[in-house]
Amino acid sequence: MADHPASLRRSILAWLLLATAAIGILALIDTRIEALRTAREVSDRVLVGSAMAIAEGVTVDAEGGLAVAIPFSALDMLSSTAQDQVFYRVDGPLGILTGYQDLAPASVAAGQETGLADGTHGGIAVRTATILRELTSGEGSLPFTVTVAETTRARDALARSILTRSALRIAGLIAGAALVAWAAATYALRPLDRLSRAIASRAPHDLTPIATDAPAELRPVLDALNGFLARLHKAMAALQNFAGNANHQIRTPLTVARTQLAVSMKTTGRHEALDKADAALVRIERVLEQVLLLARVEATGARPALAKVDVAALAREVTAELMPQALRLGKDLGYDGPDHAPAASEEILLGELLRNLVDNALRHCPPGTLVTVHCQSSGKGLRLCVTDNGPPLSGTEFAALSARLDPATGAAGPRSGPHGLGLSIVAEIARALRTRVRVERAGDAGGLEISVLLAGTD
Repeated sequence: MADHPASLRRSILAWLLLATAAIGILALIDTRIEALRTAREVSDRVLVGSAMAIAEGVTVDAEGGLAVAIPFSALDMLSSTAQDQVFYRVDGPLGILTGYQDLAPASVAAGQETGLADGTHGGIAVRTATILRELTSGEGSLPFTVTVAETTRARDALARSILTRSALRIAGLIAGAALVAWAAATYALRPLDRLSRAIASRAPHDLTPIATDAPAELRPVLDALNGFLARLHKAMAALQNFAGNANHQIRTPLTVARTQLAVSMKTTGRHEALDKADAALVRIERVLEQVLLLARVEATGARPALAKVDVAALAREVTAELMPQALRLGKDLGYDGPDHAPAASEEILLGELLRNLVDNALRHCPPGTLVTVHCQSSGKGLRLCVTDNGPPLSGTEFAALSARLDPATGAAGPRSGPHGLGLSIVAEIARALRTRVRVERAGDAGGLEISVLLAGTD
């Protein structure tokens, strides 16, 4: 069974209800304590009042003793709907005068006239009130105590009533909070719903930034989404350029090869035609290598780990590798630099970068041009450059060449043209190696100097 995604609206509502319920439970606990205290205070006042009413009925008889007349109002004030039982007891100097003998008086603290206590009478929980009084006769003072006890049904019923009403109010508060939270969450999530509808209504190939009103909390998500769309648009453009360039670069040598093969079948100079066809196929192989390398560098997007590379040895190796091509094209290719020059780079990618720069100079300079690979120390690292003394470029051509070697503009522009894929590969590899390609004029007489600055190994 597929997992259902969590609902933000339900999550907000659930957390709010849990928080409100926790606060409600704490409020109920506090209300219960307060209800019990209030019920006990009300019951105590009634008990003390009843005892005082009974004490008003104690008088001195003709013989100088105490006489007790229990007034009806003293016991009637203790009657309740809970049908509580009432017990009383009056004690004089010589002992009990009237009432329940087994009713235990409440203890009265020294200096006080009233004592209250919880206890039991006949196995039933009661609340007891005892007051101390005295009457004066001709023979002196006659102290006596009045004790009144009542079962706790009415007190408990009052506490339950207060607690029940509080619980109902809190339950209503939670229900109201739930409705408010649902409405507030629905209103607060409206920008998210608008964003969802805006995304859902877009055309499949529409990768332009999403423009919609969003609150501050949603703005980082929208910015991240627009950033992703920009990167995706760039990747799609690179893919389209890749497909177009591959088609352009491969079809031409294939046509040449097919033409030369056709000529070899119809003419006697088959050897020359087959050599041209072979050269065209070699060019196809080189183009395919460059296309695949460019696709691999662009597709990964991850920068390779840099390690210590002997750039001087690598430069001599590339120069020796391309020497036959230079001789065949009538160019003078050489290396100028130290025997050893360590730098932080990636050997395979740096070799491809240098190979494409030298190959570009050999292909696009006239015969007799001097092409030199330089390797020299710089204050910020190691400088690797390829120079030529070919004819000067016009301002427009120089600007176009500089743009092709800039990863920011070269990656988005077309890769086809007089320089093929070589310079695009150089720009992408330079970006992957955390450096930039610099293009300068070699001198007043003309020529170019294309260089990269590599970090040292210290």
